Amino acid sequence: MQLPKYSIGVGDRFAHQGAAQLHAFIQAQAAGVRIAPVWNKSHREHTIVGSRPEDVRAEANAATGALGWTTPYFVDADHIGLAQVERFAPASDFFTIDVADQIGQRAAEDNVAAFVDKHARYVGALDIPGIATPLRIDRQTIEHVAAQFLSACQEAAKVYAKIVQCKGNDDFVTEVSMDETAQPQTPVELLFILAALANLGIPAQTVAPRFTGRFNKGVDYVGDVAQFAKEFQDDLAVLAFAVDQFGLPSNLKLSVHSGSDKFSIYGPIRDAMRRFDAGIHLKTAGTTWLEEIIGLAAAGGDGLAVAKEIYRQAFARREELCGPYASVIDVDSAKLPSPDEVDRWDETTFTSALRHDQSCPAYNTHLRQLLHVGYKVAAELGDRYLDALEKHAETVGQNVTENLYTRHIRPLLLD
Repeated sequence: MQLPKYSIGVGDRFAHQGAAQLHAFIQAQAAGVRIAPVWNKSHREHTIVGSRPEDVRAEANAATGALGWTTPYFVDADHIGLAQVERFAPASDFFTIDVADQIGQRAAEDNVAAFVDKHARYVGALDIPGIATPLRIDRQTIEHVAAQFLSACQEAAKVYAKIVQCKGNDDFVTEVSMDETAQPQTPVELLFILAALANLGIPAQTVAPRFTGRFNKGVDYVGDVAQFAKEFQDDLAVLAFAVDQFGLPSNLKLSVHSGSDKFSIYGPIRDAMRRFDAGIHLKTAGTTWLEEIIGLAAAGGDGLAVAKEIYRQAFARREELCGPYASVIDVDSAKLPSPDEVDRWDETTFTSALRHDQSCPAYNTHLRQLLHVGYKVAAELGDRYLDALEKHAETVGQNVTENLYTRHIRPLLLD
């Protein structure tokens, strides 16, 4: 199974926006670019919402069937480890193997030594097409990478083997994720990570490194855009080199996680892809959930009331909700409006604060991030929330489609 050149992961916390999301891909196809939709949902999200991987498959099949989608689409077992494989395998054909927790756990010394010996031919000044200056590599560099990342790659191999065992074949897409860690991986580190994956027989079609800067949930990139642009271009050059050197799949591409709303780096990503004729996998995940809240608020009446109730509860439980996402959010409680203030807001005030429009003075990144991680509150509202989504499906769906197409697909792949 081969992942097309362009793919976008579209998480849908409550499985109501499959068709609305697919409409954005249909618009993109009409504009001349084919993108594979990848419906993704993590073990954590399933646990919080009370859903199953089979529900994601059912949503994807229903949306594609209803809208006559005939090109590839996928269901991603998102950020799984060994313990989750059996649960996800039957319904999934894309597996994001998350080994960030194993980074820094040193592999056996004989494994490290063997890795260094195997790749000693790269010691010296390594010229990689597309990178302006040669990479300076010595044996200590390779040993450092092996010490930091070889154990994580070995864990990925165990997970991959378990997936093959459960599915009875290897006809699926494999992604290896190392993004949820404190330090970004350099292009040199990425090169030898890819070497390790190839050595271990993992046919990764996409890899998600940790890039420089902050990739907070649902808000724009925080960091040096020029530095990111150089790093991203160098990483693309490394991927092309690794495919040639290590025999990895020819369609290997970078995956940008927490990619929701990183508008300031979409231009550099687009330019780099065009320079290298490269693909991309972008995960926009939680953006759909935020567009549901915006749609409900815009509908007014009971829809706005539900949005306000979710904010009130999320505000009261902000420490609980933010804790699991501490590495990917920056919420300053002092800059959050009080629930009593929000209760006085009309539709326009609420949507202006939440919608990601940086030209709008009312836009509040802290409120947006809090609600991004506040989907647990909506899950606990149960039928009240789901009934509101169904009642206001048209308004919500319009927001979901427009956000995905206008703010993500168009600037990344069309402009």
